Amino acid sequence: MFTIASGVSIFTFGILSFNTGFAIWVLISMIVFLYLMGKYAVPHIVKALDNREEQIKNSLEAADKALAKAEQISKDNKKALKDAEIQAQKIRKDALDDAEVLRAKKIENAKKEANKIVNDAKATIEQEKKSALVELRNEVSELAIKSASLIINQELDEKKNQKLVDDFIKDLSKN
Repeated sequence: MFTIASGVSIFTFGILSFNTGFAIWVLISMIVFLYLMGKYAVPHIVKALDNREEQIKNSLEAADKALAKAEQISKDNKKALKDAEIQAQKIRKDALDDAEVLRAKKIENAKKEANKIVNDAKATIEQEKKSALVELRNEVSELAIKSASLIINQELDEKKNQKLVDDFIKDLSKN
C-alpha cells in the first residue's frame, strides 16, 4: 500500500486494487493502438504473410515439378541405358554372326583351294601317267621291232625263238 505523509491513504496499490481512471486511459490507448494497427500495420503484415505463403506455395510447386522432372529424367536414363544394352547385345551378336560368316567363307575358300590343289595334283599325276605309258609303249614297240629284226636275222628254230622271247620278257621286266 502507498500512503502519503499525513497518513491518509490516497492511493492504495495492492495486487487486487482497481483504479478506474487508469483503466479508462488503458482502454482508450488500447483502442487507438488496435485502430492504428488495424489501419496501418495489419494490412502490411497480412500482405507480407500472403506473399510469404505464395512464395512457399510456389517453392513447393517448383520442388514438385523438379522432383517429377528428375523422376522422368531417371526413367529416361534407365530406358536409354536399357536401349544401349540392347543395342550393345545386338552389335555383339552381329559381330559374332559376321565372324561366323567370315570363318565359314575362309573354310569354304580353304576347301576350294585344297580341292583345286588335289585336282591339279591328280591332273599332273594323270598327265605323268599318260606320258609314262606313251614312253613305255614307245620303248615296247622299239623292243618289239628290235626283237623282230633279231628273229628275222637269226634262224628260225624253236629253241632259239623261245630263248629270244624269254630274253625279251626279261628285258621288259628290267625296264
